[in-house]
Amino acid sequence: MLDTHGRKYVNRLFSRLAKGLLQAGLSPNQVTAAAFLLGIGSMVLLYLQHTVFAVAALWLSGLLDAVDGEMARQSGKSSMLGAQLDIVSDRVVELGIVWALALRRPDCLLPLLGLVSAILLSMTVFLTTGMLAKTTGKKSFYYQAGLMERTEGFLMFTAMMVFERYLAILTWVYAGLIAFTICQRLAESFRLLRQEK
Repeated sequence: MLDTHGRKYVNRLFSRLAKGLLQAGLSPNQVTAAAFLLGIGSMVLLYLQHTVFAVAALWLSGLLDAVDGEMARQSGKSSMLGAQLDIVSDRVVELGIVWALALRRPDCLLPLLGLVSAILLSMTVFLTTGMLAKTTGKKSFYYQAGLMERTEGFLMFTAMMVFERYLAILTWVYAGLIAFTICQRLAESFRLLRQEK
C-alpha cells in the first residue's frame, strides 16, 4: 500500500540518489548486490543480538533496493534479469530475517512457519498475476498493489526485531495481514482475467 500510494512523495529523493550513484560509476546490478549484502548483514547482526544495527542495515538495504530500479531506468539498463535478481534477493533477505529470528527464538517456530507460508503464497499470486497481466507504469512486470507491500513488511520485521518479547503475536499479525493481501490480489487477478476474456 505504501509502496504504491506513497512512492510519488519520495520519487524525487530516489531519482536524485539514483543519479548520484550512477555518476559515482555504480551499475544498477551492483546496487542490487549491495542491497542484498546489507540484507544478509542484517540477518547476521540480528542473530548476534545487535538489534539496532540489524534494523539500520535492513532499512538501508531497502533504500538501495528501491533505488536500483530507478538507476536502471535512468541509465536505460532495465532488464528482466535485473528484475529477477531484485525479486530473488528481496525474498532471500526476508527469509534471512525469519531464519535469524527462528534461531534466536525456537519457541516461535510455528508462527514463523505460518509467516513464511503466507509470504510464499502471496508471492506466488503476485508473480503469476504479473506473468498473465499486461505491464503498466515503470515496472518490468505488472505490479499488483495490496495492503502488505515491501515497506509494510519492513515495518513489521522492524517491530518483530525490536519487540522480540512479543514475537509470536507480531508474527501472527503479520501473517494475517499478508493473508488479507492474498485475498485482495486473488480478487484482482480474477477480475483481470475476466477482462482479458
